[in-house]
This record gives sequence, structure tokens and C-alpha cells, in this order.
Amino acid sequence: MTDTPPSEPSKNRQWIRQAVDFGALVAFAGAYVFLRARGLDGREAMVQATWVLVGASALALIVGYAVERRLAPLPLLAGGFALIFGGLTLFFHDPSLLKIKLSIQNGLLAVVLLGSLPLGKYPFKYLLGDSIKVTDHAWRGLTLRYGLYFATIATANEIVWRTQTDDTWVAFRGFIWVAAAVFGLLQIPYILKHLIKDEEPGPISPDPGL
Repeated sequence: MTDTPPSEPSKNRQWIRQAVDFGALVAFAGAYVFLRARGLDGREAMVQATWVLVGASALALIVGYAVERRLAPLPLLAGGFALIFGGLTLFFHDPSLLKIKLSIQNGLLAVVLLGSLPLGKYPFKYLLGDSIKVTDHAWRGLTLRYGLYFATIATANEIVWRTQTDDTWVAFRGFIWVAAAVFGLLQIPYILKHLIKDEEPGPISPDPGL
């Protein structure tokens, strides 16, 4: 009996999911750059761009549900944080609330993932849903790797947003997007080595949007 490769619709859903995950970040960054080019200062541009972020985040959750027929835990978590902190940013007209969102979200993920290791629990398995099927040994390894990644991002974000300009923070956020994609790609050999089923996984980004 020969193994069947992943179906074309499954591959299409995977790429749609990736596009949905990062759509809000791209929309926010594009709006910020446009507003800065129109002469707004960094603070005001970030607040106004947050309107785009909130709308794009809500749309991403709707499209993600339409494609998957469910709300995957990690995109739902990221989208929920974006809506909550985006809403607070607009209400208080304070972009620092949007900046600190990255620290709180990644910090909480790091605490949960790294704190679960001594207990032999792997919440990362739940967060990824059925994206991949690997051994418990691999889940432990991935939990450690992603926990350390989230802790690093939370720490780096705290340093950047508290010491640098709005323009620098937005550029840093774009860099984190690229770093997240690279980090996800680097995990593929490890995942392939420990796959339970003979199927090719896509890159699992630890950063599903802003």
C-alpha cells in the first residue's frame, strides 16, 4: 500500500492559513508607513494604523473560520490579543498599549510552555491543533524551543519599545515577522524526523500576526 501525498485542497488551505495569520500585520505596517508618508508623527500614525489592525484582525478570524470551519487556538489567541490591545490603544489613544501587547502575549506563552515541561504536559500540542502529529519526545523538544523563542521575543520587545522610536519599533515588528518565519522553517527537519504519519508539514510560525 502506497502513501498518498497531501491533497491539493489541503495545501491550498495551509497557504491560505499562513496568509490569514500574517494579513493583519501587513495591513498595519502598510497603513503606518502610508500615514507617516502623509506627515503624521509616529504616535498618531500608530494610533490611526491600529484601526486597520483591529479591522484586519477581525477579518482574519472570520476568513480563518471560513477556511478551517473552526478557530485554531494559536491564531485565535493572537487575534484576540490584537483585538483587545488594539481596542485599548484606540480607547486611550496610547500606542504603548499596542507595543506592550507583544511582550505580554509572548511572555505568557513562554511561561505556560516552559512551566509545563517539569509537569510532562505539552500545551503547545493543543495550540497547534492537528497541524502536525509527532511523538511525545518531539512535543517536549518543540515546547522547549518555542518557549525559549517566545521568552526571547518578549524580552527583546521590552527593550526596543521602551528605548526606541515608533518607527524603529514598527521596523522591529517586521523583523520579528521574518524571524518567526525562519524559525518555523528551521523546525521542519526536527518535525520530519519525529512525524508519526508520513505527511509533509508546512512551516509552523510562532508568530501568527501582530
